[in-house]
Amino acid sequence: MEGLLYGLSVAITPTNLLFCFLGAFLGTLVGVLPGIGPVGSMALLLGATYGLPPETALIMFAGIYYGSMYGGSTTSILVNIPGEASSVVTAIDGYQMARKGRAGSALCIAAVGSFVAGTVGLVILSFLAPKLAEAALKFGPPEYFAIAVFGLLVLSQLSGQGLLKSFIMVGVGLLLGTVGLDDISGQARFTFGSVDLQKGIDFVPVAMGLFGIAEVLDIAAEKVANNQEAIKVKLRELLPNREEAKKSVGPTLRGSVLGFLVGLIPGPAAVISTFLSYTLERKISKSPQDFGNGAPEGVAGPESANNSAAIGAFVPVLSLGIPFAPPTALLLSAMMIHGITPGPLLIQEHPEIFWGLIASMYIGNAMLLLLNLPMVGLFVRVLSVPSNLLMPVIILLCIIGAFAINNAVTDIWIMTIFGVAGFIMRRWGFSPAPLVLALVIGPMLENSLMQSLMMSQGSLSIFYTQPLSRALFILTIIVIVAPVLYRLVKRLSSPKQNAV
Repeated sequence: MEGLLYGLSVAITPTNLLFCFLGAFLGTLVGVLPGIGPVGSMALLLGATYGLPPETALIMFAGIYYGSMYGGSTTSILVNIPGEASSVVTAIDGYQMARKGRAGSALCIAAVGSFVAGTVGLVILSFLAPKLAEAALKFGPPEYFAIAVFGLLVLSQLSGQGLLKSFIMVGVGLLLGTVGLDDISGQARFTFGSVDLQKGIDFVPVAMGLFGIAEVLDIAAEKVANNQEAIKVKLRELLPNREEAKKSVGPTLRGSVLGFLVGLIPGPAAVISTFLSYTLERKISKSPQDFGNGAPEGVAGPESANNSAAIGAFVPVLSLGIPFAPPTALLLSAMMIHGITPGPLLIQEHPEIFWGLIASMYIGNAMLLLLNLPMVGLFVRVLSVPSNLLMPVIILLCIIGAFAINNAVTDIWIMTIFGVAGFIMRRWGFSPAPLVLALVIGPMLENSLMQSLMMSQGSLSIFYTQPLSRALFILTIIVIVAPVLYRLVKRLSSPKQNAV
């Protein structure tokens, strides 16, 4: 508590408050506008912080990071375009709520859930950071591979479509993840001589194509086929009703804890935490059939999980100087630029950095809630724009966002191709969410598999001799077998019930 009070005295100085607000506001804009991302915006501003005190620069960078988690849900809910991988899951039910006239409710649930999750994550970070960082260090390549396998198998049940279709989408996503230079051998794979493809296929143009461009084509086709306007949303209420609020409480709290724990794991923690939270909520829900059709739990849980995971990612970088996510890697770079060495001695040597940063995150979290809730009405007004005006704007934003990643026309072509592919997938009943998430997780799966086999000289025994890896694979088997056994028992018991 003494450390937090000291950090509060650092964070509430006028300069630090100004840059905390600036970071939170920029982060929200970065999340709302797909394409730039927190990493891109932090990289652009890295050189501009040379003249700032180190704690001020880090406070602003942290605000951009967790602020983007807030803003990332906005375009997912309103126009079904996730600007970040962690917002893909939110789009499943958030966009359906918007189509039913509950866009304001979905945005409010996302904002409040993010605030609660951020606060819960910060409390855990404040008191348990060193011990939790030690636990995260026990994960090696076999554990990462086991987590990736577990995640993909859970992912196959995410969209609510048939298991075969989900596996096909996961397989396509994994194949796309192999495009580019192999991290182990350095060989170019499936690049067809293109220099631009050597870097791999980025998430953003694929997601924009599958979700944004495909949605535009879908609305256009529906309008032509039915000779009528695309579905219009009636926004009668901007706040959740009592039933929606009640359904959101449990998922918010569960997502907050789950997300923070997943945030301690290297890799796309925010992505993994969102689909784990979504799957958990659907499994324990009394009405799982509502998921995918506008369930508030499908917004509250994943949004809480990805914000809490963002806070959890600060544990290893502050306590051990090890970044487990790209944004925290840039935060580490900012520390090194200012002559600060993060690690176990950071609290003793630079308490103003450690506690000032944590205290500023409490303040920034409150700022984001105050920023987002009053702006819900403004965001919702996007849906009142006629589709013939809104759709070209969406296409323009997608083109700008896709090109801005690498300043490459190739990314625009990738977005266009996947836009057409996403339109066809919708017509054939395939959900694109498993494909996009498999594209993100695939490289981690491949690299950890190769590293594990190199460690064991090609022996698969390394995956079941390591205790954590073995436990994760046992959990994976349970996840696969349990639904099959449940359906089998239910099928066997149904004739007896009918007979009675």
